Amino acid sequence: MPNTNKVKFGIKNCHYAVGTVADNGSITYDTPVALPGAVSLSLEPQGENTPFYADNIVYYMGNSNSGYQGDLELAIVPDHFKKAVLGFKEDGNGILYEDAGAEAVHFALTFEFSGDKHARRHVMYNCTATRPTVGSTTNTESKEPQTESITITATSAYIPALDADVPKAACNAGDTQYATWNESIYVPVAQS
Repeated sequence: MPNTNKVKFGIKNCHYAVGTVADNGSITYDTPVALPGAVSLSLEPQGENTPFYADNIVYYMGNSNSGYQGDLELAIVPDHFKKAVLGFKEDGNGILYEDAGAEAVHFALTFEFSGDKHARRHVMYNCTATRPTVGSTTNTESKEPQTESITITATSAYIPALDADVPKAACNAGDTQYATWNESIYVPVAQS
């Protein structure tokens, strides 16, 4: 068991890349942009198992994979993310404002966990995000930083080379793509 992880902790190296969805469901991505200040990430699998009974047993088990959904907590959501992904705009005076009619922007999200023995880097392919929470509390004897959270929904992207819908991928330290993981969004290739 020398290659197994025993613990996982710490999130770092978050990046996002705006995507353009083609008619066939495949996505091309812009260059990833750093998303600093990651505090926590919790994405729960979406989908369900559906049993089919015959002969008084579970004869067949259907499975649907609807991706992931959960929260990304940041020290503060950067303005460049608000503009690129959430559709915020600047007025003539440079004041950032929220546009209620903004369309959802698809993006990829990359990240890694510090405690992962393999320093595994992840990508979620077809993400959308909600607006960040708004709030703070008064100062007391000590100053506690207040964070902002966005809810991420990560569904699959169609990967033509695999002829498959893929919600996420990950690579380990030592993989060829590891060093450039945050320079461009990795798209799986067919086996040779």
